[in-house]
Amino acid sequence: MPTDVAQDRLGDLFVQEGLVSGEQLKEALEEANQSGTRLGHALVKLGFVDEDELTRMLSKQYRVPAVDLGKVKVDDKILRLIPDELAFKHLVLPLRRVGRTLTVAMANPTDIGAIDDLKFITRHEIEPVVVGEYTLREHLDAYYEAADDRMADLLSDFIDADEVEFVEEEQEEISIAALQEQVDAAPVVKFINGLLTDAVMKGVSDIHIEPYEREVRVRYRIDGTLREVMSPPMKMRAALTSRIKILADLNIAERRVPQDGRIKLRMKKRVVDFRVSTLPVIFGEKIVLRILDKGNLSFDLATFGFEPKAERDFMDAIAKPYGMVLVTGPTGSGKTTTLYSALSKVNTSEVNIMTAEDPVEYNLHGINQVLVRTQIGMTFAAALRAFLRQDPNIIMVGEVRDLETGGIAIKAALTGHLVLSTLHTNDAPATVTRMIDMGLEPFNVASALNVVSAQRLLRRICSECKAEATYPDEYFEAARIPPEYMKSTKFFRGEGCDECNGTGYSGRQGIYEVMAMSSGLRKLIMQGAGTDEIRDLAVKEGMLTLRQDGLKKVEKGITTLEEVIKETTAAG
Repeated sequence: MPTDVAQDRLGDLFVQEGLVSGEQLKEALEEANQSGTRLGHALVKLGFVDEDELTRMLSKQYRVPAVDLGKVKVDDKILRLIPDELAFKHLVLPLRRVGRTLTVAMANPTDIGAIDDLKFITRHEIEPVVVGEYTLREHLDAYYEAADDRMADLLSDFIDADEVEFVEEEQEEISIAALQEQVDAAPVVKFINGLLTDAVMKGVSDIHIEPYEREVRVRYRIDGTLREVMSPPMKMRAALTSRIKILADLNIAERRVPQDGRIKLRMKKRVVDFRVSTLPVIFGEKIVLRILDKGNLSFDLATFGFEPKAERDFMDAIAKPYGMVLVTGPTGSGKTTTLYSALSKVNTSEVNIMTAEDPVEYNLHGINQVLVRTQIGMTFAAALRAFLRQDPNIIMVGEVRDLETGGIAIKAALTGHLVLSTLHTNDAPATVTRMIDMGLEPFNVASALNVVSAQRLLRRICSECKAEATYPDEYFEAARIPPEYMKSTKFFRGEGCDECNGTGYSGRQGIYEVMAMSSGLRKLIMQGAGTDEIRDLAVKEGMLTLRQDGLKKVEKGITTLEEVIKETTAAG
């Protein structure tokens, strides 16, 4: 594993504390590079520091609690929450579970990618604690090897080899010529044309076509929720997949690797783009079509549902001639739409706007859009470097994924350019901490940022079946809703009708947490303050958290309390 900024800082800490010499640090860095391990592991292996000292320094560096694995006994049930390949890949060991929170020992507790993977696999919130890599690897070997031995013992107890029979899988062999004949057949053409048109008319955001052993399932994502809509005949499975691949200009003979393409559909005077993604699964290829309907898209920020102060802060930030505007939130929360809307506000013939996107979702007139293609070296960082030689006024970079991209974006923001981008964090204050954890200097982050906005999309109550709703007191207590809010607010929900297909919801509404940079916040960032301190000051200065903004939408009868609680936390 090559050394990074965090490793260099750790090395500096050891030298400052007088625990290792400069020569020893140099030797440990070389060892870490050669063995593909972290610096701490190399320092312990070479005998330059004790594991206890290392853990103490890691805890100080990452600002998270340390753990002594020698005093912890991990239960088998907890161990099974994280598969061994994932545990060794990310160097993590699950320790204990309290409610929906899983405490995990990590060599690098700031590895957001690893934490996201663990959240997805375990369906738990992850609370990281730090431990030295040397000790962690030893315990991982001991725990997971013991688990494998116990599983082998269990299997030998109840499996009789004579009772096991292997069934040969029937492979569906179909020639390309025969497939082409099926693809061009009227039923297949009609079905795909009808499916795409129907989805656009119903306001669907994604179409999922999923092959299983005995059926093909088609689902629509409407207002953020998947619904099964039909099950086409099994004999059409290969032809349906191939028809879509032909329309998207993909290779129909290649069924072993994922492919990506686009379909452009003209409906009367309306042109709709579909982003197509294929993925080989065990019974064929799963296809997801993302519908990019520009005609159905509003780029008017005034209609988004910002609260007055939040809207004013956001508008002020994008009106500035330089600085950085960051929009954060999970996939599918409308970040790109918000950025496009901001760009359309400042898109005049007097400014040069350049964007680097992966992929380019909508073509915007008057804006120079570049498609990022990592496989040929056209990364976000490479595109940004090229932009700075193209005399830009405004730059949009699809996502700040790494230190290199972040560094160039901040440099651009500090040298007279307005930079817009997205980041994957849970809320606005956490974005600052995330950038500093990446290795960006707190001084530069504080100087460059104009505003950070976090957002979510909530489903709107269907206007046709909207009715007053009541909740038990226990519900408010569990969700940590203030008692005074409960008493002063009238709640609504949709009862379900034909218009909303019985869901009680129709359409979506954004909620926003807009943190404008003030001199007080900049000082806190430069002092290395944590997320909670930054959030507390921002709220004191008038920022509405996601939860507070959501509750305001509930007060206005736009959405339900369930939606707000599902998408936000009491702290944010």
